[in-house]
Amino acid sequence: METRELRYFVAVAEELHFGRAARRLGMAQPPLSRAISRLERRLGAALLERTSRTVTLTEAGSVLLREARAALDAVAAAEQRTRRAALAASGQAGVVLATKAGASGELLAKMLDAYAAEPDAVAVDLLLCGIGEQERMLRDGRADVALLHLPFDSTAGFDSEELLTEGQVLVVPSGHPLALREQVRTAEVGEPAGLPLARWPERDGRYPEGAGPEVRDQAQLYQLIALGRACCVVPESVRTLLREDLTAVPVVDAPPVTTVIAWPPHSRSRAVADLVRTATQL
Repeated sequence: METRELRYFVAVAEELHFGRAARRLGMAQPPLSRAISRLERRLGAALLERTSRTVTLTEAGSVLLREARAALDAVAAAEQRTRRAALAASGQAGVVLATKAGASGELLAKMLDAYAAEPDAVAVDLLLCGIGEQERMLRDGRADVALLHLPFDSTAGFDSEELLTEGQVLVVPSGHPLALREQVRTAEVGEPAGLPLARWPERDGRYPEGAGPEVRDQAQLYQLIALGRACCVVPESVRTLLREDLTAVPVVDAPPVTTVIAWPPHSRSRAVADLVRTATQL
């Protein structure tokens, strides 16, 4: 299979609509349909079930979607890391660190300051991203190292070191009755409190079902909470970044969140090794 075919299939499988997939790929729909049909004939398997109204994945299609994403990530990673290796050979490369915007702010600042003080430190380029995006950036080669958060992100296939474990808090408007509480339990969060939990996109970009509003970034989230339209449960370290009109209340039975620094196991970057060592010594 060619990477072009895999890109075509992933677009259709994610959109579940040939027209939208064609627009996403910047091509006409008929050649896209023919390309998917050729792929199915060559594999000897139906990948999609098509009706006049819907497109759904078959079991074989679900397997190929998972494998195709991994293959495309691997190709992109190879390209990105090869380019950075060439820059490193000429002394121009830095380290690209991916981290979720608004998360682990104090830890990140301490880590960057400590690393900058190292005699052989190189430039650290930050990629600030949304929920769960830093894992994908690390897998596809856009980042050399990333701060991930367990149990929400996956470290499968990476080397990693734990940096910080913390509890979680419920963020509500400061005028809400729960804001006066010293602690809450998960059963009191969301609909029981009259504030639905905000919904973040899954790894495939789709939003889970629920009553809460769809959100894409922290600024949007906090604005909706301040307006009394939503709430969220986040790591305790977010307290330092909250606006004055928001209050954080500990959720005593929420699972702890562990921040880890992760990197590809085949990395041979001295700068990545130094940054990891600095982070684990904080």
